[in-house]
Order: sequence, then C-alpha cells, then structure tokens
Amino acid sequence: MKDRIASEKDGAAHGAARTRPLILIVDDERDIADMLKGYFELSGYLVAVAYDGDAAIQAARRNPDLILLDVNMPGRDGFEVCRTIRESVTCPIIFLTARVEDADMIDGFASGGDDYVTKPFSLQVLGARVAAQLARERRRTTSPLVRMNDEISIDFGRMQVFVNGNPVSLPRKEYEICALLAKHPTQVFDRGMIYERVWQGDGDSSVVTEHIRRLRKVLQEAGADPACIRTVWGVGYSWGS
Repeated sequence: MKDRIASEKDGAAHGAARTRPLILIVDDERDIADMLKGYFELSGYLVAVAYDGDAAIQAARRNPDLILLDVNMPGRDGFEVCRTIRESVTCPIIFLTARVEDADMIDGFASGGDDYVTKPFSLQVLGARVAAQLARERRRTTSPLVRMNDEISIDFGRMQVFVNGNPVSLPRKEYEICALLAKHPTQVFDRGMIYERVWQGDGDSSVVTEHIRRLRKVLQEAGADPACIRTVWGVGYSWGS
C-alpha cells in the first residue's frame, strides 16, 4: 500500500486543521499523477497521490479538500471510486478523462462528481478549475446556521441539515438541492435549472426527480414535513412554507 500512495506529510491526520488545501490526485498513469503532483505542489498545495482505486479509497480518509480522479483505471474505475467515497467525502471531485460522450458525463455526475476535465488538458486550465472549486467551498464555509422553518435548520458552512435539532445525513447532491431551494424560497426551479446549478453542466435532468424523492424520504424519516420540498405541477420545485 505504501508503494501505491505517495503523499506529502502535512502534520495533520485525517483532515485536521491544515494551513494549505490538500488535493488528492488519483491516476494509474504514474507519469501523469507525478506531473500533477509537482505542478500543484509548486502552486502551494499539499498533495497526496493514489495510483489505483483501492488506494484512493484509503487516501480519501484523510479528508482532502479536493480530489482529481481519473475515470479510466483498471479494477475500480473512477465512477465506482466516486460512488464509494461520496457518502463520507463532501469535497469537490473533478474527473480526469478521455471520455467525451454525454452518457459518460451523466454517469460521472450521477456518481457524485462535480466537474470534468478531458485529456489532454492544460495545466493552467486545470489549476483554474481547481481554484474555482476550492473558492466555492470556502464561500460555503462562511455561511451561518439558518432556521428555515419550525423543523429544519441548515448550517451552510458545514453543509449540514438539522431536523428538530438533530443532524440529518444527506448525500452531497441531495444536500445541494435542499440548500439551493432553501436559499431561494420564493423561486420555482425546473429540473433543468436544478441540474445546471447542482451538477454544473448540461445533461439528463431526469435524475433530479429521483434525488428529490430521496431527499423528501430522508427528511420525512427524520421528522420533517416532506412538503418542505414543494412540487409545482408542470413547472418544477420550490421550498415549501
């Protein structure tokens, strides 16, 4: 395992306070992984590298601030790795891939990815994508706890929903849908708008319906009124009163 994971010692175990963002790079092509490691270290980041899916799952326990994840790996591919770690890792995940088909992009977003960069890529463009995703995460961490109604409160900084004061475990996409609707309580979003905001791209917006169903189910099981996510028939969804 030590041969499969190369990392810079950051003096903090498993995601404790860090002075610099930690990027996890996952790619079975060692020359690419090592090139990216050098580039991001020179750019001021802490970097961990995993060369296969199993090592990536192990390395993700360090709670990186962002993951660059190759799709086409032997054994566990990037989509499977993403699905495995997404329940416990909320950081942005950017796929690195030579695949450009819409179906592959949909699979990637459905598995929990946040962005795509196709190979070959410019290091400067990739660096800008990484910086943008990290800046977005920092903006989230400055948001306060907000009481949405008598039952539901949201800590936008920790990306945590509470029902009657108790934390509710939500996968990233369900949380982001909940947060999007809650932040704009007077606005109705159609599926395409939700997909564009949450998945940040074009694709099959029909997946939104299933995520809404799951979100309502979890909130109801936690003791909230599922009508807090309101269906506006023929239009879309909004935050209920």
